[in-house]
Amino acid sequence: MNICEGIFDVDNKRRQINEISSLISRPEFWDEQANSAKVVKELKVLKAAIEPWEAAFKRLIELKELAEITSESDRELALDLAKNTELLSKEIEELEFKTLLSGEFDRNNAILSINAGAGGTESCDWANMLLRMYHRYAERHGYSVKGIDILFGEEAGIKNVTVLIEGEYAYGYLKSERGVHRLVRISPFDANKRRHTSFASVDVIPEVEEDVDVILEDKDLKIEVYRSKGAGGQSVNTTDSAVRITHLPTGLTAQCQNERSQYQNKQTAFKILKARIYEFQRQKKEDELLKRYGADKKKIEFGSQIRSYVMHPYNLVKDHRTNFETSDVNAVMDGKIDEFIKAYLKYHKTKT
Repeated sequence: MNICEGIFDVDNKRRQINEISSLISRPEFWDEQANSAKVVKELKVLKAAIEPWEAAFKRLIELKELAEITSESDRELALDLAKNTELLSKEIEELEFKTLLSGEFDRNNAILSINAGAGGTESCDWANMLLRMYHRYAERHGYSVKGIDILFGEEAGIKNVTVLIEGEYAYGYLKSERGVHRLVRISPFDANKRRHTSFASVDVIPEVEEDVDVILEDKDLKIEVYRSKGAGGQSVNTTDSAVRITHLPTGLTAQCQNERSQYQNKQTAFKILKARIYEFQRQKKEDELLKRYGADKKKIEFGSQIRSYVMHPYNLVKDHRTNFETSDVNAVMDGKIDEFIKAYLKYHKTKT
């Protein structure tokens, strides 16, 4: 019990919950709505962090007590106890792993963007393969995927795409995918069956709440309305309903074409832009801090891939940050990337 509570920092979280609960009980607490909303949110996060552990620990005690009174001759009950204990151990192991997800926005939904690199059809097809991989990963974890914007390749695949992946800890897990992904294979588009190398970049930012400190002034925004195009140049919308918003001071853009109306596309584009500006400002502060203390930070750019997917002349997927690798390329492309994510989060924890 003491070891597990130490891992989950339960005592400290209980203390914080008691302090916040005491603060909320004061009449003057609700006078400042903006601050009170943040405190209430913090309380919910703390409770959500320890409630699964407390429930698991309670079941562990019950199983232990039941095991003590179970007769050795009652083989069926003993096997059932062993099975339940094993399942509970896996659940506690998963809860322990989630202690690595302690970032401010790790519990949030994820906004994931994929951009094809140089290489024309090859890279566009690779970007489409990555999109399918993340769709399959989301399905395996019960997450939903909502298309925000997509630009198809001229012959096949996609040039760029943005999706919203909704589910608890979606950002916390998928932030490990941010970077350049490299594919080596025999091209299905090459009549001479030559080996090709393709690149695609993946960016992942958290969906942020409405109350985050990002102010968008009209004078800083350029809003464009256009007619979206589907694969093969076919019109998706019968009216000019797609919206692109550019934040002039930073040059950051967000666009949406998949909602039913121009108003909905505009609102979604605003949400995406706000998240990108918040992440930009956060990253800028982090870079300045690293520069001040002389830390070395590797930039995310083409030529500095985080992961390679080799399909010829051998099968291998290798993460260059953690050195974790597997020869089961098909399983990885089918969304089984959990081990890569876990390896990265554990590696990142040791570096922070």
